[in-house]
Parts: sequence; structure tokens; C-alpha cells
Amino acid sequence: MADSGENLVFSYGTLLDADVQRAVFGRALDGDDDVLVGYTIDYIDVPDPRVFELSGKSVHPIIRPTASPLDKVVGKVLTLTDEELEAGDDYELSMYRRASVTLASGRTAWVYISTPEGDLRDSAD
Repeated sequence: MADSGENLVFSYGTLLDADVQRAVFGRALDGDDDVLVGYTIDYIDVPDPRVFELSGKSVHPIIRPTASPLDKVVGKVLTLTDEELEAGDDYELSMYRRASVTLASGRTAWVYISTPEGDLRDSAD
């Protein structure tokens, strides 16, 4: 299958790290600044040793929707091929899911957000 697709992915965490990008996508990526409104950042422990080895971090950020226009996540929009998008899916943990969102710029992009099973560290409810 050819890598003809262009996929916009809003990243706010470890996929912005050039070393992680090279390990996951085979190249470093430049991104465009953007903002995701109505979401907030939480943190999760990384249970996957492979992901810890790539990122060097035992805790990763994860976003969740709040629907409040006061909540904003700052990040970058990366342009990925179809193959790179699949590699991003493989890298992300089972506690994430890929969702389509509209960014402050008006662009539509994929983003990795929390799943109901995600073990959010600051969920004290």
C-alpha cells in the first residue's frame, strides 16, 4: 500500500520529542503550533516498557474532554503519512484512543485522548 495519505495529528506530548519521532516515524518532524479548546491534560503511568524505553519517561500526558472553552491544550500539528499514522497508533498505549477534533485554527486533526479505561493519575473523584 502506498503512503499517499496526509494525516494531520495534533500532538501535545512525547510525539513532539525528536528522538521519539525518529524511533516511531523514522524521521524528525516539524509541526505547526495550534490549540485544542475544551480539553485538559492529565497524566498516566506508562505500563509498557517499550514505550518507556523510547520516551525515557515513566509518566505520559493524556488529554480528556471537558467541554469548557476555558480549558486549552497547546501543541503542534504534525503531518503524517498513512504508514506513520499506523506507527503512531502502535506507539500509543491502550489507554489512548485516536479521535478527530477541530483545532482553534479551524483545521481538523487526529489526536490521542484518554479512554474510559485510562488510569488517570489526578482523577480523585
